[in-house]
Amino acid sequence: MMTYRSMKDNTFKTDPDGQITIDYLAAITIFIFAIFFVFNYTSGLFTPFNSESDEVTLIADRVAVTITEKEMGSGDMTTTNLINRENTETFFSLLNNSYETTLSSLGLKGEFSSYDLNITLEHNSSTIYMAGKPLPSVGNIGQTKRTVLFENSENNNVQTATISVRVW
Repeated sequence: MMTYRSMKDNTFKTDPDGQITIDYLAAITIFIFAIFFVFNYTSGLFTPFNSESDEVTLIADRVAVTITEKEMGSGDMTTTNLINRENTETFFSLLNNSYETTLSSLGLKGEFSSYDLNITLEHNSSTIYMAGKPLPSVGNIGQTKRTVLFENSENNNVQTATISVRVW
C-alpha cells in the first residue's frame, strides 16, 4: 500500500496498488547486478581467443621465411617454398648440434632478449625431421606453419610437406 499527498486538497491518500520506493530500488538494484553479471560472464567466454603471443608469432613467421627461402631453399628462384633434401638435412643437424649458434644466426639470441626454437617437418602427419628444444607445457608459444615442396634430388621426387616453426 502506498501513501501519497493529494495535490487537489492537500490530504494524504492511500493506494493499494502503488509501488513502494524501497521495492523500486530493490528491483533496480537486482536488475543492475544481473546486467553486471551477464557482462562479466560473457567477457570471460572470449578469453581463450585473445592472444598475448603476437610478438612470438611474428618472430616465428620471420624465422619460417628465413629458413624456407635461405637455409633450406633449393636455390630455384622461380619456385617458391621449394626446399632441398641436402640443405634441409644440413640445417636440421646444425640446429641439433649447435643450437645456440643457430639461434644467433637466426636473430633469436640477443643481449636483451632470447627465444627458444622448435622446428618440425612433416609429411602426411608423419615427422620427417625435428630439431630444437622440446615445447614447454606453459607459456606463450608462437607458431607458423608453411606448406613447402620437399625435393629429394637422389630420385627427383617432389612431395608436399608442412614445416612448423615454434618460438617461445
